[in-house]
Amino acid sequence: MAENENVEQITQGVTEDVTDKKCPNCGATVTYDPATLSMTCDFCGFHKELPKPGETSTATQEIDFNSAKLRSTKDWGAQKKNIICKNCGGSAMYDMNDTAGTCPFCGSTAVMPVDDDEDVMAPGGVVPFEISQEKAAELFKTWLKKKLFAPSAAKKSCEAKEFKGIYLPYWTYDAQTTSSYSARYGKDYKDKDGNTKTRWYNCHGIYEEFIDDEVVYASTKTKDENIKAVSSFDFKKLRDYDPQFIAGFAAERYSLGLDDGWTQAQSSINSKLKSHVSDKVRSKYNADRVSDVKLSTTYDNITFKYLLAPIWISNFKFNDKIFNFVVNGQTGRIAGKSPVSALRVVVAIIITIAVLALLFYFFGG
Repeated sequence: MAENENVEQITQGVTEDVTDKKCPNCGATVTYDPATLSMTCDFCGFHKELPKPGETSTATQEIDFNSAKLRSTKDWGAQKKNIICKNCGGSAMYDMNDTAGTCPFCGSTAVMPVDDDEDVMAPGGVVPFEISQEKAAELFKTWLKKKLFAPSAAKKSCEAKEFKGIYLPYWTYDAQTTSSYSARYGKDYKDKDGNTKTRWYNCHGIYEEFIDDEVVYASTKTKDENIKAVSSFDFKKLRDYDPQFIAGFAAERYSLGLDDGWTQAQSSINSKLKSHVSDKVRSKYNADRVSDVKLSTTYDNITFKYLLAPIWISNFKFNDKIFNFVVNGQTGRIAGKSPVSALRVVVAIIITIAVLALLFYFFGG
C-alpha cells in the first residue's frame, strides 16, 4: 500500500493554485526568471528565491517501475480544454497535452489543472531553464555564423523569431543489468609475406552494469528530430517539481506511456551494453578486433522518474523560407537547419578535388 500511495501522490498533483502568483508590491503577475532562478516581477523588480536542491520534499525519488499504476500510452493530442484566466476572466482553448500557458488577453500565466484521474501523472521533477531568451538569441547568431555553407547574407541579417519556452516530458529509467554474452575477438599477426591477418577466437561471460537515468523523450506528439538531438540534460541539477518553475512557460504532458518508454529505453540500453561488452572483451584479451557481440540481459530493481526539461523553440526566415531550430534551455546546445549557398558548396567541392589532385601528384606516383 505504501508504494501505491506514493504513486497516488504523484498522479493527483494539481498546479493551478500556485502558478499565477501576484506580486505583493504592485499586484502584477510574477514569473520564473531563468537568469536568477527566482520568481520575478517585470514591473517593479520584486523577486523571490526558489528552493534549492534538497530543501524541499523527496518528490523526485525513484519510483518502483513494477508497482506503478500507469502502464499504457495516453495520447491527449486530439482533445482540448477550456481555461478561464483567473486574472481577467478571459477564456482560451489549450491542447490537453499543454499543462501551462499564457493568457492571450492579459499575459497572466495560466496552468492547466491535472484531472482527478489515475491515468494522469504529474511530473516528479523539473530541470529549470538556465538559458534566458536573450542568451538563446545570442547563441543562435553564433551558431549560424559557424555554418560553413550558410550564405553570408543569412549570417548578417537573420534574426530568430517568436522564441517559445516549453518544458518537454521525459522518462528516465534506472536498472541493474546482468547480461550473459558471447562474442568473437581477433588478434592481428603478420604472415611470412608481411600481410596482416587475423586469428579469431570465441568467448563468453557475464557482464553487470547499473544504468542510471536512461532518458526517453516521452512525447508522440512532437516529431521534431532537432528536439531529440539536444535532449541531453544534467540531471544533477534536477529540482523537485514546483509549479512556480513553469510559470510563464508552456509545458507538455507525456503522451508516450511508461511501458512504451521502457521499451525504447531497453533498446538504447542494449546498444550501450553491447559497446561496453565489446570494450571489456577488447581489454581482457588484448584484442585488436571484436565482433558478433550477442547479449541476453535481465533487469532488476527498475525505477523511473517523470521529469520536465526546458527547450527554446524558434525559427528564422531567409529568402521566403522558414528554418526551424531549438535551443536546450539548460545547456544552450542548438540543433536545426540553416540555408545553404549553392556557390559555397561548389567552391568547397572544387577545393577538395584540387587538394586531392595535388596529393595524388606528389604522393600517389
